[in-house]
Amino acid sequence: MLSRLAFLLLSACCALLLPLGGCGGGPGTPSGPTDPGEPTYQVTVTLFYDENGNGQLDGAEGARVPGVEVVIGAGSGVSAPGTGQAVVTGIRAGSFQVQLRTGTIPLYYQPGPEIPVQVPGAASVQYPLTLPIGGNKANVYLGYGDSITFGDGSSDGNGYVLKLQNFLGPYFARAEVRQRGREGDTSQEGADNARRTMREERAAYTLVLIGTNDWTDNVPSGCQDDASRCDTIDNLRTILGWVKTWDSLPVLSTLTPANPAVNPGRNAWIDDINAGIRVLAQQEGAILVDANAAFKARGDVSQLFDDDVHPNDLGYEVLAEAWFDGIRRGRSAAASSRERSFGFFVH
Repeated sequence: MLSRLAFLLLSACCALLLPLGGCGGGPGTPSGPTDPGEPTYQVTVTLFYDENGNGQLDGAEGARVPGVEVVIGAGSGVSAPGTGQAVVTGIRAGSFQVQLRTGTIPLYYQPGPEIPVQVPGAASVQYPLTLPIGGNKANVYLGYGDSITFGDGSSDGNGYVLKLQNFLGPYFARAEVRQRGREGDTSQEGADNARRTMREERAAYTLVLIGTNDWTDNVPSGCQDDASRCDTIDNLRTILGWVKTWDSLPVLSTLTPANPAVNPGRNAWIDDINAGIRVLAQQEGAILVDANAAFKARGDVSQLFDDDVHPNDLGYEVLAEAWFDGIRRGRSAAASSRERSFGFFVH
């Protein structure tokens, strides 16, 4: 009987102390479900790309970071495309820290320290994120590759460049896509030219798609018969090494298919090379874009080509969507945990 009385007294005490932070939850950070009669508030958090790293939203800093879950107390919201604004609702009164759900932060972005906020009081908060690109050009995406990057087969000669820019711009609020594609280049030639190109361009991101021409270049060595004898993966590793050396952020694509209506046997070789590319992206901590899978998902792949290997306008649209999807999702094949990777944290 005495123990039951003690239990009742303890329960009453806990009920009285709960609004002050006792019996679970620290001061000003209530936990548990919201009392229907208790007022809640909302705070708008703007996630912006802090180009100069000073922690402040300067007038020229127009890029935003969408798709990130923002948490304040028991409330949460997701930052929107274009604005980077997350409207966090269901917040009870108290003192909190604005937190970002780590698994939702795009790869390569580094969040600043948690920001304190008083509720009610602050109606809006600006939250900075940075990118480890050194002195490179903010919001510039460089396509690096061969004639597919150059745009052969497209009616306007721009390939995926403007199409991708039209995806990235409205999403991040700032984006310029450029290309350095050389017609006929093999992965070896791409590796030989990578250092100079990275030094000259200094782009924030480098989008690597090269190796298709290795099929014809390596005929004397028997590379077509055994993809493991090709030097494509080693050359791509060299390219990624120069990308990272010059503080650009690597995005690596699988090779697009060949037109099966023209050369169906070539796709078995491409599939073998792509198996190595997927492993390479994981080893190097690069964003993997599976352009090959994006093409195949369209069904009749032959409808996406202008000739044997070059996409037509529809094919370049598929390729642009694949680049955008990979960058937007921003997840490395190796990004299963937060770890240090060539100078920045992988989330």
